[in-house]
Amino acid sequence: MIVTIGGEVASGKSTLARELASRLGFRHISVGAIMREMAEERGVSLLDFSAYAESHPEVDRIIDDRQKKLASCGDCVVEGRLSAHFLPADFKVWLKADLRERARRAKKRGDKEADIIAAIKKRAKSERKRYKKFYNIDLNDLTVYDLVLDTTRLPVKEMVDFVEEKVKAHQG
Repeated sequence: MIVTIGGEVASGKSTLARELASRLGFRHISVGAIMREMAEERGVSLLDFSAYAESHPEVDRIIDDRQKKLASCGDCVVEGRLSAHFLPADFKVWLKADLRERARRAKKRGDKEADIIAAIKKRAKSERKRYKKFYNIDLNDLTVYDLVLDTTRLPVKEMVDFVEEKVKAHQG
């Protein structure tokens, strides 16, 4: 079984994917980790690498190929904004949350909320532009997902319990 977890920046994707994979005994595959590795290899920030990827479609192709290869064995939870579009997933989840809550979650000591919100908006705009340009995918169209969940006020345990229940019901 392949489960994909997509969603907005800081909506809870990583937390859900890690915990769900652990509970189901599946592997956890993080497309974000692949992207961060590629940025680190080039010695640039994730935001700068995302901007670079806007004019270099080979970046997304490499990421897509890696996630496909890693997921090909099945029994995995794949965390990535476009994974539901590229993988033969059995269950597809999209997470969303209020922008201020996402900024609060992403905040590190000393960061100003306004700076975090600006960075989240900039990254989202960059990704939406890339995905539309290279794949003609509109991230506002959520019809591909089996479950769309607002995590703004949802404690982690309740979020994971709810999604696990839905995945298991889908498994039959």
